[in-house]
Amino acid sequence: MYELGRGSMGLVLLGWDPFIERLVAIKIPQLTKEDQEKSDKTFMHGFFHEARSAGILAHPNIVSIYDADVCRDFCYLTMEHINGPTLKEFCKSDNLLPVEKAIDIIFHACRALDYAHNKGVVHWDIKPSNIMLTDAGAVKITDFGISRMTHKNLQADVDKGSQCSITGTFAYMSPQHLDSNGIADPRSDVFSLGCVFYELLTGLRPFPGNNLYAIMFKIVNEDPVSILDIRPELPGILEKIVNKALAKDPDQRYQSCMDFAYDLGVSARHSKISTKATQVEDKVDYICNLPFFENFSREQIEKILPASNILRVPKGDVIVTEGEIDDSLFIILSGKVEVLKNDININVVDRGECFGEMAYLNGQPRTATLKASTDCVLMKISATMMDKVSKSVQLLFMKSFSTNLAVRVLRTDALVMSLMSKE
Repeated sequence: MYELGRGSMGLVLLGWDPFIERLVAIKIPQLTKEDQEKSDKTFMHGFFHEARSAGILAHPNIVSIYDADVCRDFCYLTMEHINGPTLKEFCKSDNLLPVEKAIDIIFHACRALDYAHNKGVVHWDIKPSNIMLTDAGAVKITDFGISRMTHKNLQADVDKGSQCSITGTFAYMSPQHLDSNGIADPRSDVFSLGCVFYELLTGLRPFPGNNLYAIMFKIVNEDPVSILDIRPELPGILEKIVNKALAKDPDQRYQSCMDFAYDLGVSARHSKISTKATQVEDKVDYICNLPFFENFSREQIEKILPASNILRVPKGDVIVTEGEIDDSLFIILSGKVEVLKNDININVVDRGECFGEMAYLNGQPRTATLKASTDCVLMKISATMMDKVSKSVQLLFMKSFSTNLAVRVLRTDALVMSLMSKE
């Protein structure tokens, strides 16, 4: 075995699986003096976190975990071997990739991260060295060693002693990531991937600095130099995409990686670049990973599309108004929507959830006003048009619809009981 590289949690060696007869990558812990002073249980908790996180993910653009075990009190991970470079090799001004290839890479990274986010996993350490290319040019995201479950408070793991208070690579952290008590939010991965895209396009980091404090100050307080100032020949639309991905306010950032990917597809078409990224034009790619559609095949989703529209709604715009009559159901593909009753915010509906159930079921007037609290992408489905879809797809749709509605009712009941207990 020989060394392939070093990750955030240890060494990566090349090995051979004699049973399946294939090359594998084996990650073993790189023990420091501090690590050796920790209890075995605490250290293994941190090391096997990667196996738990990546193990629930099965995506062609995410490195697969094959095995995780302990041998003679020594823990290890066995994973897919990628025979190719990391993106770090192409983040140098004298070795930049063609623009169309950079777009294609980030597009596929977006799809992989969007899949992970829908499974509840935030990578938390996206950087060029954690995105690899196979010898065939396919994208593979690796090293989920410090990943977090969505909306999990970082301090929970700090208290367990498994991680330091700020984990990750400073040059690619979002302003929210730098808050050690922050919540693991998928939009932090959007920011980090935006940093990688900036570097692939320019060969420079968006937030350079001679030390960690200088880097952190720029991330929190300064905007990066425009990519057009560095490379004036780049399409102008790419500057807008990069700036949105790197927005300091997470509500101004892309609300999902798939939203990011959609605009990459637009940039490819706008720039007349022939690339696989244009596949995002297919609406199915935008919605197939949502929990609402997890039991649908691509073909079944395609049958629903004629009964639906994809809407992009800017922050602050009213989507539906209390009292209006309509038969449409809305599913949030990206962003958040606030529910208003008499101008009072009574609820927030998040990505993957739906609203407008009663109007969809029986055409009742809207009982509340709903407004976009961030930039949103919505799927609007007409009950009238759904009647023309095959009965089998309608039945599957109603099953998913009923499940989401039941979860909403249980959540509301829990909230009511919580409020009553405080009285």
